[in-house]
Amino acid sequence: MQASHALAAGGHQDMVWGHAAVRDPQGRGIWIKAPGWGLEEVDRTRLQLVSFDATVLAGTGPPHKECHIHLEVLLARPELVCSVHTHARSAVAFAALDVPLLALSHEGALFGGDDVPRFRETGALVSTPELGETLAATLADAPAALMPKHGLVAAGRSVPAAVMHAVLLERACQIQLAAMAAGHIRTCSDMNEARAKRAECWPESQLEAGWRYLLRRAPGAMPS
Repeated sequence: MQASHALAAGGHQDMVWGHAAVRDPQGRGIWIKAPGWGLEEVDRTRLQLVSFDATVLAGTGPPHKECHIHLEVLLARPELVCSVHTHARSAVAFAALDVPLLALSHEGALFGGDDVPRFRETGALVSTPELGETLAATLADAPAALMPKHGLVAAGRSVPAAVMHAVLLERACQIQLAAMAAGHIRTCSDMNEARAKRAECWPESQLEAGWRYLLRRAPGAMPS
């Protein structure tokens, strides 16, 4: 529930589309919002527990058509706790250019100057286990990946990390789009500086700080 609200506060709303999934602590599958609700609308009654064979164990309605994104990402990497899929606008626009994501900013340095993985198998829905497996392989151990013609996927060893990885990728794409619109990019961090910045700027404590900020900004958040 909090993951959805934080994503909404971070600008990832797309009406009723996009979702975050959290591994069930008992190993039964994933907790994900039920279809038909916006990120900012999620409450405890609008969650589903979906097994790793895509069966709804708790909650109402059918599973998301794209639940296989989360099921396969979390199956592929048992250390991950959370995965995110949204249709963030800057990520979609940037992916259409098919140019490398540069370390122009702290956000861009999240990827250590290595560009960002891109899932090219399809621009349609990831609606089968096979497509989910390919997406998980594309993501590998990166914090996030672009899905050209579609959106993004992100993951983390904690809920705050996964959400922040999605938010930071969108911001990095937005910054580079603005720079490219203004003219030729003349400076960015090289590989060594980008990797050093990733370690310095994005430890777990800073991801957690960003997460707490998003929760304070989330719809219905109580004033501190």
